[in-house]
Amino acid sequence: MKNIKMKLARVEKDLSQEELAKIVGVSRQTIGLIELGKYNPSLSLCLSICKALSKTLDQLFWEE
Repeated sequence: MKNIKMKLARVEKDLSQEELAKIVGVSRQTIGLIELGKYNPSLSLCLSICKALSKTLDQLFWEE
């Protein structure tokens, strides 16, 4: 399932996939795959993304 919440949070922070990737220490492709729902990130990567986007795990990764 696509992670639209993560993409929206990234766009709200005015960050490109490349910029977010550099902040959290992964490739741009990894961020793209997470947003497309084709890659399941580790808990530590999820936490890094949440910190970079000022969101909680529930806000970005909990599916309703």
